[in-house]
Amino acid sequence: MREVKVSDVAETVAHLFEHSCYYLSEDVLVALKKAREEEESPICRDVFDRMLKNAEIAGKEQIPLCQDTGFSIVWLQLGQEVHITGGDLYTAVNEGVRLGYTNGYLRKSVVRQPFSARVNTRDNTPADIYTDIVPGDKLKIIVMPKGGGSENMTRLTVLTPAKGRQGIIDYVVNLVDESGSNPCPPVIVGVGIGGTTEKTMMLAKKALLRKVGEPNPDPEVAELEQEILERVNNLGIGAMGYGGRITALAVHVEAFPCHIASLPVAVCLMCWCDRHEEAIL
Repeated sequence: MREVKVSDVAETVAHLFEHSCYYLSEDVLVALKKAREEEESPICRDVFDRMLKNAEIAGKEQIPLCQDTGFSIVWLQLGQEVHITGGDLYTAVNEGVRLGYTNGYLRKSVVRQPFSARVNTRDNTPADIYTDIVPGDKLKIIVMPKGGGSENMTRLTVLTPAKGRQGIIDYVVNLVDESGSNPCPPVIVGVGIGGTTEKTMMLAKKALLRKVGEPNPDPEVAELEQEILERVNNLGIGAMGYGGRITALAVHVEAFPCHIASLPVAVCLMCWCDRHEEAIL
């Protein structure tokens, strides 16, 4: 049995949120540069240049890439042989969020009562925390500051099985089209297929954690990703909605078995400022 202190958890969560809000990961930078080269619209090429310059300045000056530093989402992969010591794990995660958003001068965007007073909690807590129990003696922490513009475009449906593959493609493409410039394209499109409604929503969001453009290891799913991406990039929305050719940097699909009478599909979009970080304790 290996011990992990809650103080180390809090410190790690704080660092991950700060770092993810200041620096774009290399896979995102590579995808943006590639999109800039492939883009045919002069206006959208200029938008890509500004995005890349923005990322450069944010990293050098350690200031947020975007003013919307998001809702705090945390995934924990907890090894079966790990013993958390010194306090409560979820309390430690929220303490890390509090420290990261306060010390890192990140915008606090969480309101406590969503349907009435909507009073800001002033520290971006509580976090949205999900835990998977896995083999081993390590604790993996993944954070995602999820901005409101892209999150507001998230959708769930349950298709009839007869709609099949084509129905999924049409649903995803139509949603991106209807979303327009709202999610700050070029987007990464996370798609969940199968399971139950709550499972497919989680699949869609988890799909966004994959390296940008890395195909699903299942060839059939990878082919579906590529077809959706091609159709999305034929919509003519372009970077920030200025009408270019590149509307999405990637489409990531995750699939799971489902009931014989159901075909759940969820779509979760991520803006061009794709932020997530991870660490292992």
